[in-house]
Amino acid sequence: MNDMLKTTPDFTTEEAQALLKQHFGVDGSLQPLDSERDQNFKVNTGEGRCYILKIVNGAEPEIESDFQTALLKHAGENAGDLPVPHLQPTLSGANLAATTRRGMVHRLRLVTWVPGTPLAQSDRSDGALHSLGRMLGRFDASLKGFMHPGALRDLDWDIRNAGRSAGRLAHVADLQDRALLQRFLDRFDERVAPRLPMLRSAVIHNDANDWNVLIDEDDRDRISGIIDFGDALYAPVIAEVAIAAAYAGLDHPDPIGAAAAIANGYHAEYPLLEEEVDLLFDLIAMRLVTSVTISASRRAHTADNPYLAISERPAWALLRKLDAMNPRFATAILRKACGFETVAGAHAVASWIGENRKSLLPLLDRPAATYPAALVPYGDPTHPMTVSSADGRPHDARSVWEEHCRTTGVELGIGPWGEARTVYSGEMFVSRLIEETRRTRHLGLDLFMAAGTKVHTPLAATVASVEIEKDPLGYGCLIALRHEPDGCPPFLTLWGHLAHEAVGRLKAGDRLEAGALVGEMGAPEENGGWAPHLHLQISTDTSLAATDILGVGEERYLDVWAELFPDASTFAGIAREFYDQSGRPHEEIIRRRKELLLPNLSISYEKPIKFVRGEGVWLIDDRGRAYLDCFNNVCHIGHAHPAVVEALARQAGTLNTNTRYLHDNIVAYAERLTATMPKELAVAAFANSGSEANSLALRLMRAHTGCENAVVLDWAYHGTTQELIDLSAYKFRRKGGKGQKPHVHVAAVPDSYHAPAAWPLEEHGKRFAENVAELIAAMRGEAPGFFLAESIPSVAGQVFLPDGYLKEVYRMVREAGGVCIADEVQVGFGRVGSHWWAFETQGVVPDIVTMGKPIGDGHPLAAVVTTREIAASFDNGMEYFNTFGGNPVSCAVGLAVLDVIEGEDLRRNALDIGNHLLTAFRTMQERYEVIGDVRGLGLFLGIELVSDRRTRAPATEIARAVANGARQRGVLMGTEGPHDNVLKMRPPMIFSKRDADHLIAVLEETFGAVLAQAG
Repeated sequence: MNDMLKTTPDFTTEEAQALLKQHFGVDGSLQPLDSERDQNFKVNTGEGRCYILKIVNGAEPEIESDFQTALLKHAGENAGDLPVPHLQPTLSGANLAATTRRGMVHRLRLVTWVPGTPLAQSDRSDGALHSLGRMLGRFDASLKGFMHPGALRDLDWDIRNAGRSAGRLAHVADLQDRALLQRFLDRFDERVAPRLPMLRSAVIHNDANDWNVLIDEDDRDRISGIIDFGDALYAPVIAEVAIAAAYAGLDHPDPIGAAAAIANGYHAEYPLLEEEVDLLFDLIAMRLVTSVTISASRRAHTADNPYLAISERPAWALLRKLDAMNPRFATAILRKACGFETVAGAHAVASWIGENRKSLLPLLDRPAATYPAALVPYGDPTHPMTVSSADGRPHDARSVWEEHCRTTGVELGIGPWGEARTVYSGEMFVSRLIEETRRTRHLGLDLFMAAGTKVHTPLAATVASVEIEKDPLGYGCLIALRHEPDGCPPFLTLWGHLAHEAVGRLKAGDRLEAGALVGEMGAPEENGGWAPHLHLQISTDTSLAATDILGVGEERYLDVWAELFPDASTFAGIAREFYDQSGRPHEEIIRRRKELLLPNLSISYEKPIKFVRGEGVWLIDDRGRAYLDCFNNVCHIGHAHPAVVEALARQAGTLNTNTRYLHDNIVAYAERLTATMPKELAVAAFANSGSEANSLALRLMRAHTGCENAVVLDWAYHGTTQELIDLSAYKFRRKGGKGQKPHVHVAAVPDSYHAPAAWPLEEHGKRFAENVAELIAAMRGEAPGFFLAESIPSVAGQVFLPDGYLKEVYRMVREAGGVCIADEVQVGFGRVGSHWWAFETQGVVPDIVTMGKPIGDGHPLAAVVTTREIAASFDNGMEYFNTFGGNPVSCAVGLAVLDVIEGEDLRRNALDIGNHLLTAFRTMQERYEVIGDVRGLGLFLGIELVSDRRTRAPATEIARAVANGARQRGVLMGTEGPHDNVLKMRPPMIFSKRDADHLIAVLEETFGAVLAQAG
């Protein structure tokens, strides 16, 4: 190159004008233009036409001139609409002319003038740089398939030769500058040069500097042309983007943003590959390294040539910026700009966490979503807590938060991902990507609780690092864990602001199982100077060291940070509803209910809950708090079970009609349902609710017996229709009830806990059954039509019938001419674990069985199953038709529920978990005198509370206090029994040991608190 500088043409304007006329027949005024090694003139003909006359350096090999000529010709023929110079032929029709001066032959080329202002003289908006990328992409795409021997030349400006800059380092006088260049050269040698030969290569422009790029004077966001193809060559395709980005980044406040805009535009026209974009940051830097080292080596030759020195000062400034950046972050931005993941596998990590969130163990002592929670006010720059933290007064900030928690009942403070905060006041939060910009967006999840609060890993991990960050407003004790779950790319979690105790307990390489202790929330003196909290963050880039993970990021790149450092809320167990609250306020709903609905429609709890989502064993309210549902037995196999949802949606999207038409589902469901019953119960009918099922059972009974006399249990409840209310002492004996009807005969609840002390336990069944015999005798010759009872009386207080009771009662009723109806609306479908149906625990076979509630896992479905004899009596000429009973959708749902119960062996689960709970409850009974009785089978459980174990007087207020206390701690249960003193629990059949242990822990805590307050 230095030799070529000695042969640079030096024709005067007049001489050039004469050559133009002689060879091209063009007259016009000439204006000299800057050039490094050739001589260029702008030609204005005065007729509105302009050209560029190039007098080629005499030392330039002919092959190179021919290459440029062929390139321009190819572009003109294949992309004539591209705003690039187009060849103008000589008078003889040739593409080039020639002239000789001092024995040196100089070739001449005339091309069209491309109008526009050099980008160097204009603001470089994102729009303009995107347009530049598109223009270069279009140009390079037009050259696909083009090749010429001249493109295979050896240039220092070839990005593949950037390593030659090492030989020019001696010309850089400043030792710090030389060390900076060496760092880039080392990275190039280690990670870039070995990969360059494997990248796509093609003929490219290779010099899209801001003097070779023209912008539209009327639209500064549009590139109007590209000029000067003197450095074109065959090189890696990505070099085109790197070179343009290197020049666009000079004096740009956001050089990586500038590069991203160019890459985005180029990718739209000429799609880049991930392996190319991964090298882009280093190639940008190496173009600058090449530039400054060439300038340094030629300094003696460039004193009067501003072209060579045009970008040296800003190039050094940009190199220093790039050196201060984390290349991984810059690359993530560039990858995102091209539509790639910020790091390979980022999407898969986020998806895996979302799909497997139910299997993650609690990060805190109990699931985070179960705590009463509120946003920490760091998003409010004027809040006292924010001001105190920014001023370095963490104890004041802590006091503000603790007072808020005391007055509101909040137990967990949450600082959300992505929140804009002014609290980051230190110099460490100045952006290294964008000039005069601070990092303000929080990229982790903050959980605020008291110092000393233990935090656990929800997922098995290997300790990556344990360190102390001492910077003010830093992390204090900082732990990084590496997770490698099956089916998921590896990812890191960062645990910051911890107590220093972890440093002596953990070391890199330690294995932590899921649920293992990570650390404790640190006090301000050891957590970096903050109110106590955990900063939890996920990094999908596992190559980052803990201290390199960006805890606070720039707003401009929030979409990039969202992939690189995804929101850890799901990982930590925070429900999405905590952030996205929608719908009407509680007060408005209550007011409108009173205005629009029946006034005696009740609402649970003094402070009603608005649930917006159910999932498995959890109900989530509109503020994102999750409640363990141990009460609502309708969702038998869990709220929104995916098998039920899918079956319902599939059938509803295909057909729903009624039983007057043939369909497979009703027959298939009847087959499956009756197969769970004793063989005598072989005929099914379907309805929509337990009340409808019980009403249908009464019709069957009347058709078969012709009688109305009913024998029912005290405090029973069988449905909402008037005829069922007349059979439900729980309703007709309470406020609003009309009292007992003459045909209704009420037997004592066979409750062994309240049986006379003189009765031997083994005789309880027979003794309680004697009361039914007395009722039948009192009918004075009239036959009882039926005996109706829940197989385990529920509203009466989770009462388990004494052995032999139903056998004795069924015998007496049948001998008197009546039928026996088992109400399994609450207790059926395997809830007791040992059997499908609770009546089976008594060793009896009813004449009619009614089902509802759990049958459809929340879908309105009910059934009646009876004997063929009773079904024949019902077939009396009157049609039985229920518009929706037995419809294809409902039967599809019913089949799905049976599939899940059987496929997931939920009966065994109910028995195992129920026994685990009963053992724990009985252990509690030994410590708490108030627990008079513990009873249950499977997942149908009751704890009766008494004020005196001897008299068994009900402890109604304590029972209510325990139920409310459990609700306050995120567990739902009810109270039942004539005195509302029995804690009633009927959790979903999918209830796990972890769920059971959570329930046990909450009950332990609640009993302790309630009894302490009661004195």
